[in-house]
Amino acid sequence: MKAILSRFLLALLLTPCPLLSCAQAGRLSPKSPREYTYEIVQAFPHDPAAYTQGLAYRDGFLYEGTGLNGRSSVRKVRLETGEVLQRVDLAPEFFGEGITLVKDKIIQLTWQSETGFVYDRKTFRRVRQFSYSGEGWGLATSGPQVFMSDGTSEIRILDSTTLRENRRIQVRDGSKRIDRLNELEFVDGQIFANVWQTNRIACVSPQTGQVVRWIDLTGILSPMYRLEPGAVLNGIAYDAVRKRLFVTGKLWPKVFEIRLLPKTHH
Repeated sequence: MKAILSRFLLALLLTPCPLLSCAQAGRLSPKSPREYTYEIVQAFPHDPAAYTQGLAYRDGFLYEGTGLNGRSSVRKVRLETGEVLQRVDLAPEFFGEGITLVKDKIIQLTWQSETGFVYDRKTFRRVRQFSYSGEGWGLATSGPQVFMSDGTSEIRILDSTTLRENRRIQVRDGSKRIDRLNELEFVDGQIFANVWQTNRIACVSPQTGQVVRWIDLTGILSPMYRLEPGAVLNGIAYDAVRKRLFVTGKLWPKVFEIRLLPKTHH
């Protein structure tokens, strides 16, 4: 009897517990993210030739990073009019990507050059450059951390001073990996991540990588403006003082201030 019992206990120890994985799976897995839609609060002019890769807001102005070889730049833009107040262009060999603001600096990625640039926010003078492995897509910041996307389902977490990578989080909706993460913004404790070539923004926990809600921006820009296949949603900026959320896209003629609304299902 003892031998039978020992073999039974040993089998339990060596076998993945089906009772736990089945009976308690619902309780242990994260809740399904809530779906949100939007309403447009206001629309502002945007340079329709700007291949928007990164967007940020500070002290009444938008800061924008644009892409494409020979057309990449960093800009300071007057929100109300779309007027470009300051600009620095990248050398033609660099394809500009996401930007973020850290104190008095602007940080910018490039796509496949494994090189990033740091600018003085007031003068737009380049003060340094830094390196990273792989591709650069989007950037956002929160205090001592900079969040970086690279087109996969991972978000890298960098030290905001050294810009060295400390760790990564895997972004998932439940157990499903969410890849093609692109433009990023940090909004009230969550990382907002645009999913490239979709109209959806994943709102991600920076601690766990879990998607806690989705924002569906389908229909925000009239199809008549989408003259090129690349003219997709890509640009998120947040006014933390007045709690305003702005979105735009590559080659879009408008920047939209939006208010999020829970999606109702009938």
